Amino acid sequence: MRSLLIPIIGSVGVVYGDIGTSPLYAFREALRPFAHDGVSRGEVVGLISLMLWTLTIIVTFKYVLFLLRADNDGEGGTLALLALLMKKTSRYTAMLFFAGIIGAALFIGDAMITPALSVLSAVEGLTLVTPRFSPYVVPIAVAIMVLLFVVQSRGTAAVSQFFGPITLLWFIVMGVAGAIHIGDAPSILASLNPIHAFKFITHAGFAGLIILGAVFLTVTGAEALYADLGHFGRKPIQAAWFFIVFPALALNYLGQGALVLHNREAASDPFFLMFPQWALLPVVILATAATIIASQAVITGAFSLARQAIHLGLLPRLEIRFTSETNTGQIYLPSVNTVLFIGVLALIFFFRSSESLATAYGISVTGAMVVTTLLAFQFVRVVWHWSLLTALAALLPLLALECVFLGANMLKIHDGGYVPVMIAGTLMVLMWTWKKGTLLLKQRAARHDIPLAQFVGSIERPSNHAPVNVPGTAVFLTSFPDLTPSVLLHNLKHNHALHAQNVILTIKTMPRPTVPESERYVIQSISKRFIKLELRFGFMDTQNVSKALSLCRRDGFKFDIMSTSFYIGRRKLVGDANSGMPHWQDRLFIGMSSFAIDPSDHFHLPSNRVVEIGEQIVI
Repeated sequence: MRSLLIPIIGSVGVVYGDIGTSPLYAFREALRPFAHDGVSRGEVVGLISLMLWTLTIIVTFKYVLFLLRADNDGEGGTLALLALLMKKTSRYTAMLFFAGIIGAALFIGDAMITPALSVLSAVEGLTLVTPRFSPYVVPIAVAIMVLLFVVQSRGTAAVSQFFGPITLLWFIVMGVAGAIHIGDAPSILASLNPIHAFKFITHAGFAGLIILGAVFLTVTGAEALYADLGHFGRKPIQAAWFFIVFPALALNYLGQGALVLHNREAASDPFFLMFPQWALLPVVILATAATIIASQAVITGAFSLARQAIHLGLLPRLEIRFTSETNTGQIYLPSVNTVLFIGVLALIFFFRSSESLATAYGISVTGAMVVTTLLAFQFVRVVWHWSLLTALAALLPLLALECVFLGANMLKIHDGGYVPVMIAGTLMVLMWTWKKGTLLLKQRAARHDIPLAQFVGSIERPSNHAPVNVPGTAVFLTSFPDLTPSVLLHNLKHNHALHAQNVILTIKTMPRPTVPESERYVIQSISKRFIKLELRFGFMDTQNVSKALSLCRRDGFKFDIMSTSFYIGRRKLVGDANSGMPHWQDRLFIGMSSFAIDPSDHFHLPSNRVVEIGEQIVI
């Protein structure tokens, strides 16, 4: 029981932090269109009903019960789903690939907006304590963001141990406050009937679309829930939702609705006005802590997604630090952390209030959800072998609902909704450029390389110009196992020497999270002095070449690290507008490559055994 309780509390802190802070602003923003004319009883009941059933359909049914089972060996998220589909089917590959890129880009855009919106909404509660705090809202929010991004290097485990109990207290406080206020207007319980949600939408007209954009704020964080699957596992996340998170959210929204029915003036800020004046400051402090934790949910999800993108060839190899000795899903990427930090600060300074930022929110979240549903449709067809009719019956209504929410949020483009679109668009261009550029590099290399079998045959023949034999092992890293690595040719050309044992090493990332050690390597002997070796890693594995080579001893591969040299090509890229990509894309690709981590660090090679040989390549 204890083994399950700890990850449940941890998932409450990390996975549900984002969705747990939605009550701070969701109902308030949905009430804004009624600010001038006042809100009627039917509208309040309809709104709360709409929020509760949105939580039920999208979070409970889609994510908690369905998508958490649609995992790739325990890993969730858009790219994990994409990798699994591309492994299982060759149909619609291009369509699936671009859908995955779009979903990933939208999610990272969400990871920038969520911390800014959540923290601003909580800190603004200080103005209810005293208006004197108004000038300090932005500086306090900035200080909190600095602290949050600094502690990321300590890892998800350390963060969740600290955040979990705080968020658990937050949900208890929210649930109790809501339950107390339900007595203000017990008629709010009528909102449990979905008919009221339906009546509200059908009678609201065009204004209903605008309100739907605010209603969708109740489910922000659901996509992070799926992306964080690898951090805690399915059962703890599901248990936390059903026994802690969903009951607390439902009670709180019901309480807010009852409060507004009892006192229409409470519509200005129904969440904080649920609390008496003496409790306001402690609740604001707790809410601020909860919003910091809410930011953690999308940040850890962004780390997981970025690592998947790196291993799937959508981003350069960036530094990845593992923060847990037992859970490989708990990671920290310094460069991604820096980009998110800069983006969050820019949003805080640009919008300066949660009301302004709320208008920019929603597009990235709804867009990512629509993409995930489309990928899930292909998943149930290919992996679970559902019939077309069954898949349509299960997912088409959900897709239609999410498209309605997406359309409602698209109405906010001119009010700030363009921000997540710009962020996602930029990320899509970066990922597409990297994928296209690396493919172009491989094609360039393939044109000039010599078939490996031909090279080995010629070098093994007796000749007066045979290279000098030197003792030890040389390992040549290459992406093309059937072609002679250019670094081998350069070494032979300049040093006129060949090692006693030469390993043509190819590192392959498999479309699954992990690869067991029994499947880690494949050895093929070419001649007395040459062997081909393929090392296989999952896209969530640490690509430790030195450790993997030691496993090869089982099959008689003699490997002594102190007599082995690793040869790596150091490429200097030169742009050429006529080489396959526009000049601007060449420059972007070259700029992105400069941020890539050194291959010897990425593959965990011993630094004192690495030999780098440079070459210039036109792309």
